[in-house]
Amino acid sequence: MKSKSNSAPFFKGGSGSSLIRLNKFLADAGIASRRKADELIKQGSVSVNNKIVIDLGTKIQHTDRVSVNGNPVKTEQKLVYILLNKPKDYITTTSDEKDRKTVLDIVKSSKRIYPVGRLDRNTTGVLLLTNDGELAHKLTHPKFQIERVYNVTLDKILKPEDAQKIALGIDIDDAKTAPCELFIHPKNKSNVIITLKEGKNHEVKRIFEKLGYLVKKLDRKYFAGLSVQGLARGSYRHLSRHELYKLKKMAGIYVDEKQFFLK
Repeated sequence: MKSKSNSAPFFKGGSGSSLIRLNKFLADAGIASRRKADELIKQGSVSVNNKIVIDLGTKIQHTDRVSVNGNPVKTEQKLVYILLNKPKDYITTTSDEKDRKTVLDIVKSSKRIYPVGRLDRNTTGVLLLTNDGELAHKLTHPKFQIERVYNVTLDKILKPEDAQKIALGIDIDDAKTAPCELFIHPKNKSNVIITLKEGKNHEVKRIFEKLGYLVKKLDRKYFAGLSVQGLARGSYRHLSRHELYKLKKMAGIYVDEKQFFLK
């Protein structure tokens, strides 16, 4: 079997202020998030001008011809922003090797969109899907401290001392969670609202399991200020211009207000 180096020479990239990082180019084209784009590059799946890319820091010109798994990447496309009220029993991925239902079985779009972050299979609530790689990257990056608000139903009453520990941060897998806001429902003390800003994998469940609690139900009420209030479970809608404007500002993306609202 021929190696990739025999089938196509390696692309070395270039330098200069007019160049763009390849992973950002792929993200902007809606192929994948920057992190997933890096994985595609590592796998040798990306080529530029018919040459395979192996350097994660590769920069290219907008005029370069980019392909993923042999398929040309189209750079000019309409960006789409969809808000889903995710139901239970759906995987937050674009596909599943076990043939389980994914959120893309619900959301129908002619564009190649993907979820921003993840919700566990049985977690419900706010989920954003888009093909805007730059926005997706920044909304999930810890640097921007994007708030995620969850309604948590526990298997027993949350003790005040445990609530205090969680609010101050606890050690999980040799790392301490960031301080967070916690509210215990006065009439049902097994029902808790927690606000997190890190977005670590399975963070809510791991926090409570560390202190001996089982999360029976988990619903995300807000993500980056977005709410699914008035949106039935399993339903979705496109973001308004005002919602998108607020998201971009929150993520530190420059927005020309006059041009933005004239579009």
